[in-house]
Amino acid sequence: MFNDIGPLELVTLIVLAVLVFGPDKLPKVIQDVTRTIRKIREFSESAKNDIREELGPEFKDFEFEDLNPKTFIRKQLDNEDLGLKEIRNGFDLKKEMAEVTDAVHSRDSDSSSSSSTGSSGGRIDMTKQPETPARDDRPPFDADAT
Repeated sequence: MFNDIGPLELVTLIVLAVLVFGPDKLPKVIQDVTRTIRKIREFSESAKNDIREELGPEFKDFEFEDLNPKTFIRKQLDNEDLGLKEIRNGFDLKKEMAEVTDAVHSRDSDSSSSSSTGSSGGRIDMTKQPETPARDDRPPFDADAT
């Protein structure tokens, strides 16, 4: 709960508490705060138990931490029944990237050699040039234009 409070901050909080409440009332305030925290914890535990009882025996393994999306996804990905570990271990990212790179480079070399109009130095012409249809071909139908 207080994992991110450093020693200097803790000393500052103690000094502030002594200054605000005084050394005489400080033990009583600490007891009241701890009693309140204990009651809140008891209330939340009883609420959790009531919810578990209402859900029935089908949800006896239900954990409220699973409602956190990160925890739920992590738990589902670690599930052995899905076989995701075998898929993850069988997937070689370097090999896949090499195959994709080879496919892209072979397509670039094919398209640059076949389309010599407008491309210079192995570059692909990205400008939109209208295609001239043959005489007996109909122009393409555009449903959005009508």
